[in-house]
Amino acid sequence: MEKLLCTLLFAYLMFQVNLLIFSLFLLIIKNVFQLQVGLVEVSSREKGESKIMRLIDRPLRPTMLKGFYHETQILSWVLSYDGQHAPDSLAITAAGIAVALSEVPISKTIAGVRIGLVGDKFIVNPTTKQMEGSELDLVIAGTDSAILMIEGYCNFLPEEKLLQAVEVGQDAIKVICMEVDKLVKQCGKPKMYDAIKLPPQDLYRHIEEIAGDELVQMLQIHNKIPRRKALSSLEDRVISILTEKGYVSKDEGPPEILPELFEDEEDDEEVVEDGEVDEGDVHVKPVPRKATPLLYSEVDVKLVFKEVSSRFLRRRIVEGGKRSDGRTPTEIRVINSKGGLLPRAHGSCLFTRGETQALAVVTLGDRQMAQRMDNLESDDELKRFYLQYSFPPSSVGEVGRMGAPSRREIGHGVLAERALEPILPSEDEFPYTVRVESTVLESNGSSSMASVCGGCIALEDAGVPVKCSIAGIAMGMVLDTQEFGGDGSPLILSDITGSEDASGDMDFKVAGNEDGVTAFQMDIKVGGITLAIMKQALLQARDGRKHILAEMSKCTPPPSRSVSKYAPLIHVMKVKPDRVNLIIGSGGKKVKSIIEETGVESIDTQDDGVVRITGKDLASIEKSKAIIRNLTMVPSVGDVYRNCEIKTLTPYGAFVEIAPGREGLCHISELSWDWLAKPEDAFKVGDRIDVKLIEINDKGQLRLSRRALLPDTSSEKADPAQQSGESAYECSVQSASDVDTFKKVLITSKDGSDERQQPRRKSSPSRGSTSSRRDLAANNATPQRVFRRSTSETPDYNKEEQRSIVEVDNINASIIKSKLVNGEANSG
Repeated sequence: MEKLLCTLLFAYLMFQVNLLIFSLFLLIIKNVFQLQVGLVEVSSREKGESKIMRLIDRPLRPTMLKGFYHETQILSWVLSYDGQHAPDSLAITAAGIAVALSEVPISKTIAGVRIGLVGDKFIVNPTTKQMEGSELDLVIAGTDSAILMIEGYCNFLPEEKLLQAVEVGQDAIKVICMEVDKLVKQCGKPKMYDAIKLPPQDLYRHIEEIAGDELVQMLQIHNKIPRRKALSSLEDRVISILTEKGYVSKDEGPPEILPELFEDEEDDEEVVEDGEVDEGDVHVKPVPRKATPLLYSEVDVKLVFKEVSSRFLRRRIVEGGKRSDGRTPTEIRVINSKGGLLPRAHGSCLFTRGETQALAVVTLGDRQMAQRMDNLESDDELKRFYLQYSFPPSSVGEVGRMGAPSRREIGHGVLAERALEPILPSEDEFPYTVRVESTVLESNGSSSMASVCGGCIALEDAGVPVKCSIAGIAMGMVLDTQEFGGDGSPLILSDITGSEDASGDMDFKVAGNEDGVTAFQMDIKVGGITLAIMKQALLQARDGRKHILAEMSKCTPPPSRSVSKYAPLIHVMKVKPDRVNLIIGSGGKKVKSIIEETGVESIDTQDDGVVRITGKDLASIEKSKAIIRNLTMVPSVGDVYRNCEIKTLTPYGAFVEIAPGREGLCHISELSWDWLAKPEDAFKVGDRIDVKLIEINDKGQLRLSRRALLPDTSSEKADPAQQSGESAYECSVQSASDVDTFKKVLITSKDGSDERQQPRRKSSPSRGSTSSRRDLAANNATPQRVFRRSTSETPDYNKEEQRSIVEVDNINASIIKSKLVNGEANSG
């Protein structure tokens, strides 16, 4: 018995241990999964912070003195926000002041400002309210004499206006920098100039002697990958040669200079002349050592080799007028684009320019797919258009870890997104949420501008009615400096490659069309540029955009310019704002039930009464639209509702549902001309009757009458529904297959106060025949409630509500309150 108990106890303990291990395993898996998801997803707040970090880093980097390798960290916190001024431009200035006061050696003090354009007036550091009406959003940073960085977005602003804005910003920066310099003189710290470590000048001479001729030949290789492999092989050979000569030390530390020394007697080895040794008396004399050459670290050799390669490339461009791929300074690489590459996607384009290739994919969704923004400037703002830029390591032939988007990817994505935003239609014209994914498949410069070009064609392929086509181009610059025998004049390059970006002095991205600019971004790698150089670059960029737009128009196959059949359908309708709650219901139960009943994907309501219905097919949208219209309709005295169901019987009458979710009381005295002791004597729950609305009390409760529609037993009368002047709502049943055969019928009152768009059948059963309506309901597999309002000209007590029927063939008529976006055409 004891053995059995011990065995059971042991089994129980093992079970608990295994259960604990399994729980820990699940916990680890969960945490790892959450970590991976966290790496991929980047919140809007992190995107905003990454963008501001780039704005701070880009103008500061060129001012750092060459050879200063100490790790430097700049932290910028928003300690107080007034809700009126954006903190990004202030953060640039604050970082510039902090570095100027610190020990970090820099060439000049920097500052940053924001420029807005309201009307014809430029505003320095405008408020957020002023920016709402601004045609320009420009952030500029620089020194008191030159421009270092600009980033701006506008709505097809001419180049002349941009130059005026930059000039205004430069004047404001100059004033700030002068004040900062005064502050630095008073309380600035001494600079760490002794920490600057530069490679020995002799190393430049050695590398040029060993690899100069071969560098000239290798830089003439047009293709990127073969040229990079050849340069890498030459670099290894240079290191090997310098190692054999004793110039290179494997030590990663700074190079040391060993002077020519003569060793002391105690330190030198014993030297024996003629092979003889005199015991007890060893004759030692100083022996001169050979001069030891400079020892260079391998890191210095690679750094100098890169600088020498860049110098040779710049000399080839300046002196020969030929670039690394053989083009002239203004020549654009070969462009090829293919629309509709992915048949299942809503829109796609493969854009290729030289050795840079980007695949842009467009996805359309409803309002619930919009991106929610969370930052200081906007409180829960929804973005209905966003672009995501991806730059995998494989695009440049490297192996790397895939994780969260880098600051560079976020910055390039924002630039392409803001460039495409001005060409999008308004939400009223195109109610979709639009997402563009641009994946760089191959990169040799200008990948962000390739995303602009490919994204524009992909939008057209997805059927987005863009206002016009735009293109992007990256401009570069090489200064004809004194080392080449020049005077420092600039040579502007169009459509730069990766090597020209790395070796050049400027990276200037401009997007737009021939009429103006939508986005621009400039980074300077030298002391700065003047307005004259910037003007030359802008004008040359405009010519480049014209050429690129002409090549984009030759896209083969061309974009479809129609909404894909795989894209969702969105119907937009307008109801009274105070009736939106009727659609939502308590705790959202009503809207959920409508979605489940009709099969639509989503129903989005707004406080202003706009309702968006998203579905995969037209039948489900029409069904949900009819239910919503019935829920939100405003009944009026005199309206007649036919074939309505009795929901509840009480001793004092019957509650009749005149529309889904809308009930009224038909008093027992209004059920019949004959006397009834109780409603159950003539009716039961589920029966369908015709009723007339005769009263609406102060609480909004409806009083109905069946008797008003029955002939009086004392005198023969015709059907009141046909002889009265009341308008009648008739509940009919319609199959989904008949939706396309409908005509659009708009029913309005004479004063235009009640406008409705209703479908009308080509043929319908007799109004007075209840059995025919029931037969019609039985013959339809997927019933859908549609309310049709009919009128007659016979006057009655509701004369002011006489209505006319107007057939509408054009969905774009201004009197129509709702519309359905469906592929190539709009239908009601």
